[in-house]
Amino acid sequence: MMKKLSTFVAAILLTVAFVAPAVNVNAQAKKGTQARSGERVRVPLNLAVLIQDDLVSRVGNELRVTADFIRALPAGSQVMVAYIRSGSLQVRQPFTSDLEAASRSLRVPVGSTAVSPYNPYLQVRDAVRQFPAGGENRNALLLVSDGLDTSRGFDFSSSVDSIDLHRAVREAKSRGVAVYSFYAPSAGLTSWNGRAVSFGQSALNRVSDETGGRAFFQGTDFVTFNAYFERLAKTLNEQGGRAY
Repeated sequence: MMKKLSTFVAAILLTVAFVAPAVNVNAQAKKGTQARSGERVRVPLNLAVLIQDDLVSRVGNELRVTADFIRALPAGSQVMVAYIRSGSLQVRQPFTSDLEAASRSLRVPVGSTAVSPYNPYLQVRDAVRQFPAGGENRNALLLVSDGLDTSRGFDFSSSVDSIDLHRAVREAKSRGVAVYSFYAPSAGLTSWNGRAVSFGQSALNRVSDETGGRAFFQGTDFVTFNAYFERLAKTLNEQGGRAY
């Protein structure tokens, strides 16, 4: 009798050992799914993605998460993808509702000072002018840049209070475009000069703050854009679907 009872108890314990982890895994999976769904943008928007072409090569590792963010935008969104380089805006994909095509237009930045822009804010202004007129979508521009403008000198006033930054802000506000920015160092000064990093990040913070957007950076470098995109989606959802 005791032997049969021991066998019965052992069988129950064995069943629990197999079932409990499965329940725990399912619960974690459900929780993870809920978290991921909460990170997605909920309201359609017009989004221009601008990437500075002389950023360090590691930015190329972030193409997948950038493409995922674009593809996860709600139906009705329109996306433009362009690169800032040597004083010009290279549009890889004009505004389109084909989110898959927009995500495929991303490419690895050149990562060389040979294509360094005159400054990023000239091209921000050019990109703002390409947003579709009218419609209900909110307008947002994602600037992936080191934010540094040394075209008129290398001091706080020239870099953080630059003429072209002010012009970009005025253009964005007049067209209802909020500028969000991700900081990444370039192959130039911001890859080694702490003062340049400080000026660049301050400028990004200013252009984003003054247009109703937000700047995302941590420290003087970056590890991955994953956290930035999570915070961007959360910010857009908190701000709602209104246009600026």
